[in-house]
Amino acid sequence: MNLPENLDQALSHAEKLYGRTQIEAAITRMGTELDPLLNGERAIFISVMQGAVVFAGALALAIRSPLEFDYVHATRYQGNTTGGELQWRRPPQISMAGRTIILADDILDEGHTLMAIRAWCLAHGAHRVLIAVLCVKRHDRGIPGLHADSFGVEVPDRYVFGYGMDFQELGRNLPAIYALPGEIT
Repeated sequence: MNLPENLDQALSHAEKLYGRTQIEAAITRMGTELDPLLNGERAIFISVMQGAVVFAGALALAIRSPLEFDYVHATRYQGNTTGGELQWRRPPQISMAGRTIILADDILDEGHTLMAIRAWCLAHGAHRVLIAVLCVKRHDRGIPGLHADSFGVEVPDRYVFGYGMDFQELGRNLPAIYALPGEIT
């Protein structure tokens, strides 16, 4: 797949998968799924930067259980379409000893980044780590045993952007999720 040169071209070729109303309804549903898992427990809510920033704020408002907030910045993409070696830019700062963690991320694709962050949290004493993602990409390349405890929508195995996910570091603030035509190679 040849990528468009800029965001405007990407939008002109993209298919709109989910609009703002659909996304917000999915996030509200996620909050109602996560609350019984927390059962009133005070959890640490960790946003995975940068993609989760739009989604995480909305999800936090949909959760009724008390939350402490932190964030992690770990990435494999650095603006590329394929992931490389994980780069840790900022680990979480709150003590995790004996705590429940909610990892909020924009998308579960193959799962390498979320697996590494979850392992880090557990190695630093977390009692359990729940994974909440806006999107789950439909394919069979995921890490065995890694799954989202709650997810908003499924997306095809294509380049997706909007609602936190970027196209060449732009478009995170689009109020919808779009997909470019064709598979990523």
